[in-house]
Amino acid sequence: MFEPHPTFVQPNNDAVKIWRYMDFTKLVSLLDSRCLFFSRADQLGDPFEGSWPKMNIDARQLTLKEVPSESQAAFTNAMAKMGDFNKQWLKYNVVNCWHMNNHESAAMWKLYLKSNEGIAVQSTYKRLRDSITDSERVFLGVVKYIDYENEGIDAGNLLTPFVHKRMSFEHEREVRALVIKIPVAEGGTLDMTQETISRGLAIQVDVERLVEKIYIAPSAPGWFADLTRALIHKYGYEFEVDQSKLDQQPLF
Repeated sequence: MFEPHPTFVQPNNDAVKIWRYMDFTKLVSLLDSRCLFFSRADQLGDPFEGSWPKMNIDARQLTLKEVPSESQAAFTNAMAKMGDFNKQWLKYNVVNCWHMNNHESAAMWKLYLKSNEGIAVQSTYKRLRDSITDSERVFLGVVKYIDYENEGIDAGNLLTPFVHKRMSFEHEREVRALVIKIPVAEGGTLDMTQETISRGLAIQVDVERLVEKIYIAPSAPGWFADLTRALIHKYGYEFEVDQSKLDQQPLF
């Protein structure tokens, strides 16, 4: 279920539209499984995913001056291991990403679809939040875009890096849902040798509540739109299906 978390900032308006652009097979998976797939964070393709900005890394060295001399060697060793821990930590977090925009995005169609046979699920932030029925704790919020060379983030929580990305990704306007599967050994200690997630997790959702409308890619052929409508009806849903009008010819 959705669980509030202070690290995950909520949008000013929870009725804001959100979009998930996908190929046909992912739509079939959503309708059939009634689940959203959350990908493991180290498999998202962004090498900076879950990493800390330079300012935070530099702060680790500044803190060394405040450590008693007899403890500096141990502190330095711990700081050296922290980077390795942060890389490993990625494997225990899975995310599901949406584009927040009250309008369709031509850029998102091009970015996330490999062919013209794609669709976009249009929802709202509130619908996504309220549709999560899974027993896993799901955190949800808006990603903040910062300059990783000159800005820092709150170092007090291991989830902070997952809600920050580089300014070069600002066009994504991402809403992010996240689930953690902590590797706990006997006695309640962390066991980073465990693998709690293979590739990702399927998180149960109320599909009727989640989906407000489905858009067909602007350049998709007519038969693809018919196939999509038939698929939706086959699974017993009654979502409105509309072809994107981004390819309409202008009126001069």
